[in-house]
Amino acid sequence: MDTVARGNAAAARRLPLDAGEFRRQGRQVADFIADYYARIEDYPVRRAVAPGFLAEKLLETAPSSPLEPNALAAALRDVRELILPGITHWQSPRHFAHFSATASNVGALGEALAAGLNINPYTWAASPAATELEVVVTDWLGKALHLPEKLLFGGGGGGGGTLLGTSCEAMLCVIVAARDEKLAVIGDLVVYFSDQTHFSFKKAARIAGIRRGNCREIPTPREDAFALTAAALIAAVNADVAAGRVPLLLCATVGTTATAAVDPVRELCAAVEGRGVWVHVDAAYAGAACVCPEHRHVIAGATSVDSLSTNPHKWLLANMDCCALCVSRPATLGTDDDVILKDAAARARGVVVDYKDWQVSLSRRFRALKLWLVLRCHGVDGLRDVVRGHVRMAASFERMVRADPRFEVPVPRRFALVCFRLRDAEDSKGAHGEFTVSSNEANRRLLEALCAAVEGRGVWVHVDAAYAGAACVCPEHRHVIAGATSVDSLSINPHKWLLANMDCCALWVSRPAALDVSPPGFEIE
Repeated sequence: MDTVARGNAAAARRLPLDAGEFRRQGRQVADFIADYYARIEDYPVRRAVAPGFLAEKLLETAPSSPLEPNALAAALRDVRELILPGITHWQSPRHFAHFSATASNVGALGEALAAGLNINPYTWAASPAATELEVVVTDWLGKALHLPEKLLFGGGGGGGGTLLGTSCEAMLCVIVAARDEKLAVIGDLVVYFSDQTHFSFKKAARIAGIRRGNCREIPTPREDAFALTAAALIAAVNADVAAGRVPLLLCATVGTTATAAVDPVRELCAAVEGRGVWVHVDAAYAGAACVCPEHRHVIAGATSVDSLSTNPHKWLLANMDCCALCVSRPATLGTDDDVILKDAAARARGVVVDYKDWQVSLSRRFRALKLWLVLRCHGVDGLRDVVRGHVRMAASFERMVRADPRFEVPVPRRFALVCFRLRDAEDSKGAHGEFTVSSNEANRRLLEALCAAVEGRGVWVHVDAAYAGAACVCPEHRHVIAGATSVDSLSINPHKWLLANMDCCALWVSRPAALDVSPPGFEIE
């Protein structure tokens, strides 16, 4: 075996998260960034490059395995030689084109630290310290900016702040809150999904203006493996059409949160064919499994869908956050034909994609670099090994559960998710095989014990002070928010002027409860 082959074999055996390797590679990246900043003035602020210049220099497909023994060093070389010449150097002292995106050592290292911890603090229980730190730091910032106390957690008026990605997100949140206070009826557009669909779909529908009563949640019985059936969908759609409502969108799920159920995409598409219904596939978890040929059948029929999304951060080694969305007609995502940050010369030379039109916010992270590094350094074969390894472990665990007479597997294992529960002490299931209250209570107590064991474990007024607000840290500029005691919400972007790297938007509201767009009755403990 030659040196390159031995090096590649060693790389393949390396754990995705290895402390020693992280220390070595971390120094490489830190040195790279430090060298970049030391020589940033040597780069033209913006190179005149034609659309497609980078695709011509990179491989057409992701490598199946690392191309070199030291894949990261080689990837950093590509960054230096291929990518840096084609970026706009926002941190250059000669870059004056836009509002600045200020950076600092600690800002960059804080982003790296957050990525290293790789937590998902969507509720207090999911990561208490992260939630409480945000409460503290938004109050710190609010006090430093001398914001009205009614906008602060510590002000006693019920207000509080949060950190979002951009001002666009902040404006969306407060627009929805203000709209719900004034409007009771928006329209009769209807969206369809199963009772196993992730709750965030209902949240998104609400933000988009779909009334709660027009969010059609279709039951999925156990005998159908908790998958949405075409027959149930057709019945729901026909009933709405008969009532004069307009079917708008169907969300099919590949790998539901509770049981990893797979909705039959092909059959569901056929059920709404010709009705003008947009079909979206949420493959947030199980879409990653499709890197393995043996799992690709789960998206059979995807040629008929309008969009599909999957989260590489769930199973493909891309740290939080990273969601890939593919659409059949990207122009439908666009905004008005504005002229902000348009490059007429580049457009004249080829097709240009403005990703700001593909998302809610204007600003965005350079997530593509992260995912590219994962693919560049692990290769597709490496990602397949990860998925298959997890599936093998889940299959082994499922066998152990089935071999224990105290437990049962209520639904067959899908992918790397195993559902199990205590068997009933006696045959006490309901007439249709459903679990009884006493049975569920016993399993609830078991779950609590396991968790304990591992713990040991009006009109709204909005002030968008995205740029000028930061000046309020200086006493001589605080007059710009005079009168803020009367506003309902205020937002600023610390990434514009307060040395917090992209992206960071602080939003304060006087009535935080008005921002709640979760489905009624939903709660995560």
